[in-house]
Amino acid sequence: MSNATYELKAETRERVGKGSSRELRRNGLIPAVIYGDKQAPIAITLNTNEVTKRIHAGGFMTTVATIDVNGEKISVLPKDYQLDPVRDFTMHVDFLRVTANSHVVVSVPVHFINEEKSAIKTGGVLNIVRHEVELHALANAIPEALTFDLTGLKVGDSIHISAIKLPSGTSPVITDRDFTVATIVAPAAGVTEEEEPTA
Repeated sequence: MSNATYELKAETRERVGKGSSRELRRNGLIPAVIYGDKQAPIAITLNTNEVTKRIHAGGFMTTVATIDVNGEKISVLPKDYQLDPVRDFTMHVDFLRVTANSHVVVSVPVHFINEEKSAIKTGGVLNIVRHEVELHALANAIPEALTFDLTGLKVGDSIHISAIKLPSGTSPVITDRDFTVATIVAPAAGVTEEEEPTA
């Protein structure tokens, strides 16, 4: 299951556009929008510190949250956020309205366990092809991560999506093949550039 849910307080905003967004950010607020579920989008403002704290805590994009908009509580799933490329602060967030029965597409991180019980212990290298896997999932049952057990794997072995038991009601977005998530490869051999003799 995904991380524990949380609540954010928000206020609707009348003015939209670059000028008003800059003014909001100067006042410690982030412009955001709630859309979906066949309802009109709502432009809102959120506290910058609260949202930034949630983003850095991990699991932000896979955790259903409640946004209290002027007293109305709306269940949402973050769909996108923008960070300032220079100063790394949050500039905007998009939220999707969800219900318990909402089916959503989410990118779930991949974790690996028991490296010491595989060829990695004897020098093999874990080559991760996909750090995240896109899944169809129920909004209230999004897995926090997909965990792959490396026990007994040798150099040359591949780990495919079929090697993990997905939670009930969850399926990969890619269905036409048993795609590779990672491989165990031999360590790169040969002379590195730094070690090459000078002519």
